This record gives sequence, structure tokens and C-alpha cells, in this order.
Amino acid sequence: MNFDRTDEQVMLSETARRVGEKFGLDYWREIDAKKEFPAAAWQEICDAGLCGIAVPEEYGGAGLGMSEMAMAIEALCAAGGGSTLSQLFMCNPIFGGITLTKFGSKAQKEELLPALVSGKARFAMALTEPDAGTNTLGMKAFARADGNGWRLRGQKIWITAVPQATKLLVVARTQKAGDVRRKTDGISLFLIDVDREGLTHTAIDKVGTNTLPSSAVFFEDVRIEGHELIGTLDGGFRDLLDVLNTERIVTTSGLVGAAELAIRLAVDYAKERKVFGDAAIGSYQSLQFPLAEARIKLECARLMNHKAATLYDQGQPYGSEANMAKYLAGHAAGLATDRAIQTLGGMGYSKEYHVERLWRDARLFRVAPVSEEMILNYVAQHDLGLPRSY
Repeated sequence: MNFDRTDEQVMLSETARRVGEKFGLDYWREIDAKKEFPAAAWQEICDAGLCGIAVPEEYGGAGLGMSEMAMAIEALCAAGGGSTLSQLFMCNPIFGGITLTKFGSKAQKEELLPALVSGKARFAMALTEPDAGTNTLGMKAFARADGNGWRLRGQKIWITAVPQATKLLVVARTQKAGDVRRKTDGISLFLIDVDREGLTHTAIDKVGTNTLPSSAVFFEDVRIEGHELIGTLDGGFRDLLDVLNTERIVTTSGLVGAAELAIRLAVDYAKERKVFGDAAIGSYQSLQFPLAEARIKLECARLMNHKAATLYDQGQPYGSEANMAKYLAGHAAGLATDRAIQTLGGMGYSKEYHVERLWRDARLFRVAPVSEEMILNYVAQHDLGLPRSY
């Protein structure tokens, strides 16, 4: 196992760091307060070629892999954006880029991948439903055949960045659950315009990740054309798993970057702050140990995530590694951001010092895009060979 980075990977990470620092802590604090989409930061990321890292060269991308994407996201998030910045990569290079690259038609790739790379096209994915969160197979959104296309009815919830998206990757049943031999059959993927008759959305008020809105989305007989099908009709669930597992890698990268940033802010403060006498508070083991523990956990998450990304790039199974990395990263970021607040004391609770935003945003990712409990279920069943427990 080789831990050395290539010259290209080092250059890529350095580019990401510079872009991230251009849109640093103050930028993210300001747009978080305004609940404003980071349009300028995302366009700069696209202009620097970072959105197209894993897009094939023939469509304007760099033709690199998930390993390089993970490295770039870590550097971007650690420079100031924190974990929520990684959601921009979930929505675009994953829901858009990976889906199109692996399962899109030639015409779909030619139309949308260059637009993704340039930032002209933005993506969101509509999967979760009010009664089908973790239980994806319980989805009720249904696309009935209608001529050479479909008519979609249903509701989705907690869908990220819908108002800013031009395209929406919709996961829906195309066969009723009672009519299929296996529960995973009869599910299809469609890539449709967000601006379409019958499609409406409303924002959800939430605790954090304010720069990327979450929405409830409603479909009232929304027309889907035949060419908007992605992958195989009725066989979309197997394709979806590949999309979701790469989403785990991107999520972990953001959490690793956020944990690294929170620890750095805490350490810098602890080196300067004095309370009793001349000794800085960073000399107290009660502050040192939790930050050291968080650093240990984030490095373990980073390594497992890069193993998952490497396996993906090699075409090998990577689901267990991606899930384990996400579990570790959720705990590392949770500990790092919480202890950063504790280190700063009262100032940690103020918006001036930034760590409260990192804490609010990181908390989401112990629940989403997959909960810690479901990861433990997955590992118990798939890695330990124990009976399915749910």
C-alpha cells in the first residue's frame, strides 16, 4: 500500500486549498447568515477545474478518479467552507457527473457533462420521501407509462439545492412494489428539468447547512420524456447504489476537512488564550486530549476514505469501506467541532469565531446521507455475516 501522492495530486490539492482560502471563513459566515447559495465560490471551483476532476477528458473533465476528488474536497473544506461545501460535490460531480458518466446515454453525456464542468448546469437528486427515508425501497413516487414517456406523481423531502439546480435526478417506481419479484426491481432513474410544469418545491427551515437549502418537492403529473431515462428501465436501484456509495466518499471528505479546520481554530486559540497566570490554556491536558483524540479519529477516517476511493478507482467493491469511513468521519467531526467550542469557551458559542457554524453543519452528517445506525446494520450484515436486523 503506497501512501505517497503523485505530483499531480499534490498540485490538485494545492489548487483546491488556494481556491478554498479565497472564499474563507468570513465568506462562509456571511452567506450562512444570509442563507445564501455560494454561487461565487462554486463558479470559482468550476473555473479551477475541480468540478470536473472525475469527468472523462472527452467531455471537458480531467479524467482522474475518486481519490483525487476526495483530496480536493478535503483541502477546500479545511480552508474555510467546512462540511457543507462537500454537498456541492454530492449534488454536481456525484448526482450529475458519476450518474451521467456511468449510466447516461451518449447524447446525455454530450449535452450535460461539459455544462457540469463549466458550472452552467447544476444538479440535485430527489430520492428521500416522507415515508421512505432509510427504507428507500418503500418509495411511493410513481412514474406511469404515457406514450413514449411517463407521468410522475409523488413527493420527495430533504432534497438539497433544488432552487439552484437546473436538472433533477429523480428516483421513482415504474412498477408497483406488489407487481415485482424482488423489492429492488421496478425502480428507475430520470434526469429532468427542475423548471417543469407540475413540479413545485418549498424550503424546510433547519438548524444548519444554511447555504444549501433543503426542500420538499411535489410532482403532480410531471411529464418525463423517453430520452430522460438514465440507465435501465426498472433496473435503476442497482445503479443508484453506486451513486450513493460515492456520495459517502464525498461526505467523508467534507467531514475530514471540517474536523481539520475546527481543530486548527481550537489549537490556534488555545496557544494564545491565557486564563490563570502565564500558561496558555493549550497546556492543559483537559483541552489537549479531546483535540488529540479528534485528530486521531479524523486521520483514521481519512485513510479509510482513501481506501474506499482507491477501490472505486480500481473497479473493486468499496461499499463497506465507504460506509465505515463515513461513520468514523461523522464521529471525528462531531468531536472536533464540539471540543473546539469547549476550547474557545463562551467565544466558541459566538458567530465571530466560526466554530459554531462548523458544529451546526457537521451534525447533519451523522444522520445523512445515511445514519450511523444503518451503517452499523450494514457492517454487521455484510462484513460480519450476522442476520439482517431490520
